[in-house]
Amino acid sequence: MRSGEELDGFEGEASSTSMISGASSPYQPTTEPVSQRRGLAGLRCDPDYLRGALGRLKVAQVILALIAFICIETIMACSPCEGLYFFEFVSCSAFVVTGVLLIMFSLNLHMRIPQINWNLTDLVNTGLSTFLFFIASIVLATLNHRAGAEIAAVIFGFLATAAYAVNTFLAVQKWRVSVRQQSTNDYIRARTESRDVDSRPEIQRLDT
Repeated sequence: MRSGEELDGFEGEASSTSMISGASSPYQPTTEPVSQRRGLAGLRCDPDYLRGALGRLKVAQVILALIAFICIETIMACSPCEGLYFFEFVSCSAFVVTGVLLIMFSLNLHMRIPQINWNLTDLVNTGLSTFLFFIASIVLATLNHRAGAEIAAVIFGFLATAAYAVNTFLAVQKWRVSVRQQSTNDYIRARTESRDVDSRPEIQRLDT
């Protein structure tokens, strides 16, 4: 039988050995804050964007495009069908693309991809959607057979055109502000670099 002192000695050696192995182990528990980890865990909705003009317009565009697409899908017979197919393509494409942009902006996902000019992307989407919805609505209104679903689709098509047109105007204004701000930042950066060169005579001697 081992004495109590020997058991205490073994326990002390085991605890010190576990501490040393734990300190040298590469599998240490991370202390990185949860908010700084990459991934989708830290996503939060931006209520300020949804309450703003651009956010409300995006929600209205998604709803109008979806209703227009549903109305055009309820038509069982058509002749000719080219206008119906074109309107179906425009409404479905606008719903998908605008829905993706709404998710990107409302969850601030666009901030994680700074390589893309999101202001210009939104401007291109709204401009093309305005033009295509306007053309598709006129074509469908010209070729429709006065059916209830076709009339409803035309009405929601023109409403979507108006929503996209207003969004296009606001997107142009926002894009101009971003371009002006970028040029100002470039000018300030260039002036700062020139002042740094002037304040360092060793650089001037190397240039001469």
